[in-house]
Amino acid sequence: MENSRPDGGDLAERLERLFQVLDQGEEKRAKQKLLSPTLRQFRYINGALFSGALPLAAFDAKMRAILLDCCDFDWNKISPAIFGAMFQGVMDKAQRRELGAHYTSEENILKLINPLFMDALWQEFENAKNTPARLDKLHERIAGLKFLDPACGCGNFLIIAYRELRRLELAILKMKIASAQKIMGLDSLVRVRVSQFFGIEKEDFPCQIARVGLWLMDHLMNLEVAAQFGEYFARLPLKDGAHILNANALTQDWNRLVPVGELAFILGNPPFSGARVMGREQKEDLLNIFQGAQNAGNLDYVCCWFRKAADMMNQNPGVKTALVATNSICQGEQAALLWQPLFAEGFEIDFAYRTFKWSNEARGKAAVHCVIVGFSKVAGGERKIFDEQGEPSQATQINAYLVDAPPISISSRQKPLCPAPEIGIGNKPIDGGHYLFTPEEKDEFLALEPLAAKYFRPWLGAEEFINNKQRFCLWLGDCQPEELKEMPLCLERVAQVKHYRLASKSEPTRKLAETPRRFHVENMPDKEYIVIPKVSSEKRQYIPVGFISRTALSSDLLFLIPKGTLFHFGILTSSAHNAWMRAVAGRLKSDYRYSKDLVYNNFPWPKPSEAQRANIVKLAQGVLDARALYKGASLADLYDPLTMPDELFKAHQRLDAAVLAAYGFAKNLDEAGIVAKLFELYARLAGAES
Repeated sequence: MENSRPDGGDLAERLERLFQVLDQGEEKRAKQKLLSPTLRQFRYINGALFSGALPLAAFDAKMRAILLDCCDFDWNKISPAIFGAMFQGVMDKAQRRELGAHYTSEENILKLINPLFMDALWQEFENAKNTPARLDKLHERIAGLKFLDPACGCGNFLIIAYRELRRLELAILKMKIASAQKIMGLDSLVRVRVSQFFGIEKEDFPCQIARVGLWLMDHLMNLEVAAQFGEYFARLPLKDGAHILNANALTQDWNRLVPVGELAFILGNPPFSGARVMGREQKEDLLNIFQGAQNAGNLDYVCCWFRKAADMMNQNPGVKTALVATNSICQGEQAALLWQPLFAEGFEIDFAYRTFKWSNEARGKAAVHCVIVGFSKVAGGERKIFDEQGEPSQATQINAYLVDAPPISISSRQKPLCPAPEIGIGNKPIDGGHYLFTPEEKDEFLALEPLAAKYFRPWLGAEEFINNKQRFCLWLGDCQPEELKEMPLCLERVAQVKHYRLASKSEPTRKLAETPRRFHVENMPDKEYIVIPKVSSEKRQYIPVGFISRTALSSDLLFLIPKGTLFHFGILTSSAHNAWMRAVAGRLKSDYRYSKDLVYNNFPWPKPSEAQRANIVKLAQGVLDARALYKGASLADLYDPLTMPDELFKAHQRLDAAVLAAYGFAKNLDEAGIVAKLFELYARLAGAES
């Protein structure tokens, strides 16, 4: 067969002919007398890999040269799982976001499949390897396992799971025939097949990649078998393939693809679209899956796969599931919405990876924070929680927040669970920015309207509070009419706010135009008060809680505790409260998103003795004194782990020890232990309340 033309002009035609030959058995080839000897050397592949005619690119000389370079590469060293990353790399960013598509690295796939089934199978192998009958039984079992990835994308989970199962089978074969002089019939000995693997994927092209990827992994594993036993081994022509369904998994009965009675494991990485960003079709899918469930619209799209998997497991309690998800499903409001019904149905979390940063091989990879949750109805067995570094710890039980604690969920509460001062949100002007000023804008305004000076008050949101930034608010709510008439620029601002509100599409906002000098929400304590930022960096060990003057106005990006004292400040800034917050609060990306109804109102406060209370007050003042030593530093500077002063860190440590003592906790208790104890205390307090 002569070479293709150097300009590549005939290469597409030649490749198309090659693909046709790869799809022809010997009977068809025998009828083609003009078939060249070169093409006859290529074996019949089957498996429907080359049955369809695909449009090929119009090659040029450069493309031809690249293809020839690729032919010199040893593709046996490349995992087929890389195709998923390649596909993500060429996807449009907007399309990838819309689909919630994130392709998983081998490292992260192994985090899921090892604790889900491979660790147990390898342990079973260790226990059976010296007993032929038990080894045969294990081999028979793994050859009968069926796996479903109901959001399989390009098939990475199925591909790596298949590889790991084949490697276990190879270890079994080595033990079974270690003493044999000659190996006979490898095809009958190798029993694990790609037909044990099932997937559902909405997009067509990834389905094709998944099917091909599994065949390629099958080929690579056959090469490993051949190398181990010194005998050529290939499964050609291909016969049974993986079962990949091109459909919307949320509108399909998974039983029709794989009968639940035959299913062993559900696994995968479903789409990550959040509750506030999913499209209309996705929202319809969600509401159909969670029909009748209260506040279901606040769940992320990925929750649909947990619910559908649970429905399958209710039919066959022997099935186990593990899925990758955004960490939001185990935080904030969603933790209760998703997990409380599942716990009530008898499900338990078997293992979990707490929040870790996503990684994969694709360019433009997703910047998301994930969890992995394995759950089932299978009683007994060890429970494991993995931290961000992948270090495991044994757990008695795992709750919705991925903590070793009773399987309770925290729901929104309007009043504090314990005797504690009430918390509220800051002021919400709905003014179009007309009442808010930078220092420079304030000076310019007062140069023209000096009578307004007494109506300017410092304005603090989370950004201003944490970073020592100055802003001011023109508060005219208490301004007398006769004074306001003497300030035309202030009157102009009032008119602008009125116009802004009247132009709103919201009827309640238009109603507010009747009182343009007032705010939508007004919260102005008459004495110094405690504030807590709504959002704070994940890097900080402590949320920067503090006191601000009664003269300052807080925005709704701060929570206010008007009757908070030094004692309350001490508890709220302690490691105990911060540990509770990290476990229960939601996240904005990876930053902590404090909640009054979930975090503060459900927080189990200690009941200290008078001496303990006095000590906490003293040490809380010590924290404020340590901050005051650094007058030019912002709270962001003081609570950055890299710049936090030793004096402040030690002041917090002393306060932490006093608060733990007030709870009766051991002083050396780590954060996981603190959270577990607080959940136990919460369970008692909530139980006593009901």
